[in-house]
Amino acid sequence: MQGLAASWRLYGRTDGVSRGVFGILAVLLPLLVWSAVSYLPFVWHPQVLITDPGGEDYLESGMRMNRADFTRAVSEMKEKNQPVPQGIATNPVYLPSPGEVLTAFVHAFTSSAPTGAEHSITQAFGHSLQIIFWGFLISSLIGVPLGVLCGALPAVARLVEPSVDFFRYLPAPAFGALAVAILGIYDAPKIAIIVIGTLFQQILVIANTTRKLDFSLIEASRTLGAKGLKLLFRVVIPGILPDLYRDQRILLGWAWTYLIVAELIGTSSGITWFITQQARYQHFDNVYAAMAIIGIVGLGTDMVLGLLGRRFFTWKREIDG
Repeated sequence: MQGLAASWRLYGRTDGVSRGVFGILAVLLPLLVWSAVSYLPFVWHPQVLITDPGGEDYLESGMRMNRADFTRAVSEMKEKNQPVPQGIATNPVYLPSPGEVLTAFVHAFTSSAPTGAEHSITQAFGHSLQIIFWGFLISSLIGVPLGVLCGALPAVARLVEPSVDFFRYLPAPAFGALAVAILGIYDAPKIAIIVIGTLFQQILVIANTTRKLDFSLIEASRTLGAKGLKLLFRVVIPGILPDLYRDQRILLGWAWTYLIVAELIGTSSGITWFITQQARYQHFDNVYAAMAIIGIVGLGTDMVLGLLGRRFFTWKREIDG
């Protein structure tokens, strides 16, 4: 209890038990709100699901309509002494219940994959993972060393950062048509969009992290004779490594946000195409299941990286799992 109380104080400490309690509540509270909206008719349920159209010609069983329109249809049938429509209160089709989404989620992993390319959530998501992996890898291979050099060498910063500052304001989707024209219509332009969306921010963030290195370390190392590459590889990079690791975790999440944009160009593929197709046919349980998979994999990846960070950099308290 003391740990829970301390968590509500400004700059208080949170112990392991409190973190577990808050973690469980963070999952349960949204689910409870969603369940209340889905299963309790008096909470929302603004529509009526028609079970019997009665004497009304334009109604069909399984059709949804607003409550006011349904009430009007019932009144009209009563005035004409004809069978009145019957229905049950329900939510719009775009808000399926947690049970329906859970069923679609389980079905994605238990059912056999249909024939053809990327016709299931898992196939589509597997393709998206490849896009994310290559996009972030290419961005990191360029952005990390360039960011470190910008932070450590003023001349490189003066030469590179003005251009990077210019390009980072250009939205990555604006490069979509150009990427397709240069790289074709398959996966290459999608990877390029993720690289463009991540690289420029990566250079500036890592350069800023490099500049924050305690300068007394640099001065002490110079006093001991370190300089050039020895100073860079033995003092600067080890000194910024925990913060560099944290930056990469944040920037990986940034790359995920550009995945949706990237998969809208070129050949239809990946989880974005799957979500678009399922929404077009009003299979919103599959849409929510696909979105849940993205969130679970993204959060799981970040948690694993956080735990690894606490093991690798035990002297940095802010590397939090």
